Amino acid sequence: MSTLEIKTIAEGSDLSLQLFESRIQAGFPSPAQGAFADSVDLNHELINNPAATFCARVIGDSMIDSGINEGDMLIIDRSLEPHDGDIAVCFIDGDFTVKRIIIKNDELSLVPANRKYPVIKVPKESNFIIWGVVSHIIKKLNR
Repeated sequence: MSTLEIKTIAEGSDLSLQLFESRIQAGFPSPAQGAFADSVDLNHELINNPAATFCARVIGDSMIDSGINEGDMLIIDRSLEPHDGDIAVCFIDGDFTVKRIIIKNDELSLVPANRKYPVIKVPKESNFIIWGVVSHIIKKLNR
């Protein structure tokens, strides 16, 4: 299983960046009509409950087909109720892992997004908790 480096989000911290007011086209380019507006606070945009929100850096490749790659930063909200199909950080028998949770016929499975890895069926007697639901993924795209 992968290890996650978990960091807390400081409540009341301000992470303001300049906000380009115009929407950016992903289709045909259009001239930039607006310039930069005030700013955007990423804490406000990405975090609903600072006291229950953590960051963790991904190690491993078990979720690559869901767009989660090694080195990505996950924002994990422990206040969200996990639902079938959510991607969650789970603690099972002493290890943390990030997987999609699937609940079928009263059985819980942790499903990787990489065919190289097996589905983990969670036995009822295991030491298991869903530690938090992944709400956002922060990716680094530059070289």
